[in-house]
Amino acid sequence: MTEDYTPELPESEDDTLYEHFAFTVDKGQTPLRIDKYLMNFIENATRNKIQAAAKEGNIYVNDEPVKANYKVKPHDSIRVLFSHPPFENLLVGEDMPLDIVYEDDTLLVVNKPAGIVVHPGHGNYSGTLINGLIYHFENLPKNSSDRPGLVHRIDKDTSGLLVVAKTEHAMAHLSKQFKDKTSEREYVAIVWGNMEEDEGAIEGHIGRHPKNRLQNTVFFGDDEDKGKPAVTHFKVMERLTYVTLVSCKLETGRTHQIRVHMKHIGHTLFNDERYGGERILKGTTFTKYKQFVDNCFKILPRQALHAKTLGFEHPETGEFMKFNTPIPDDMQQCIEKWRGYSKHLEE
Repeated sequence: MTEDYTPELPESEDDTLYEHFAFTVDKGQTPLRIDKYLMNFIENATRNKIQAAAKEGNIYVNDEPVKANYKVKPHDSIRVLFSHPPFENLLVGEDMPLDIVYEDDTLLVVNKPAGIVVHPGHGNYSGTLINGLIYHFENLPKNSSDRPGLVHRIDKDTSGLLVVAKTEHAMAHLSKQFKDKTSEREYVAIVWGNMEEDEGAIEGHIGRHPKNRLQNTVFFGDDEDKGKPAVTHFKVMERLTYVTLVSCKLETGRTHQIRVHMKHIGHTLFNDERYGGERILKGTTFTKYKQFVDNCFKILPRQALHAKTLGFEHPETGEFMKFNTPIPDDMQQCIEKWRGYSKHLEE
């Protein structure tokens, strides 16, 4: 599984193999070729890359190397091992512009543009926010996942505000605020459909989707223990016929929380490809409408989600600080197009 970008690897002095991925197959799994199985689990991995890794003896099942045509069975222990450490552990500083909204000796608040990955991971080893941060700031404290400065994260194609810790004390203090749910996070989203309620709360345990590991899903009833508790508060900002502009405040911070919760209540985020929002989910069958939506997708080629407001208590002064950032141009242009469309329908 070679990548387009390969950092300089340290010399290996022995035959040590490093674990890059590990999975335990669910008990309900039907027999499936391991190359097909792993494509659902490893982001940005192509079948060719997986087959090459198997050919090189890098894919193990129950501690034995297997070929690409091996069929996985329930409870199989799968590990992908290479002779070099995971690339995300080999951080290299990169000179990139950072939109710093606020900075002092303790922390900084960054406005992340869409399209930038927050931290390195499979398939994204350069050009991440962390690469930029470690170039501009020395000795950033590491969080529990060994990631310098990061207190929380937002998805690659979500824009908006992040707080970064510059000291160990700030890292511990800010992380505790996020854990204790005392920080304030408001997102603005465009979702498919006309939301019936003006405001409300979505509650539902969130965990990995059992069949597509690149997605998360809501578990309820007897399956609740498969996910973690999650609460999203929403308020309608503007109804635009077949889509709704909505404000979402996070009580918890699960991976893809707003995207998963909104899909769960039937209002998938506009142009959210991973969760099916890149198709026309509401509206008419007219060709002109299809062209209009396609134009909106071109203007906003990502999920319509922006981390607009961030609030937290300053670790040193105790002051509650709140930051706001405008909706970015791509999302604003999309909103304006929907406003124009809705107005035209009313005439």
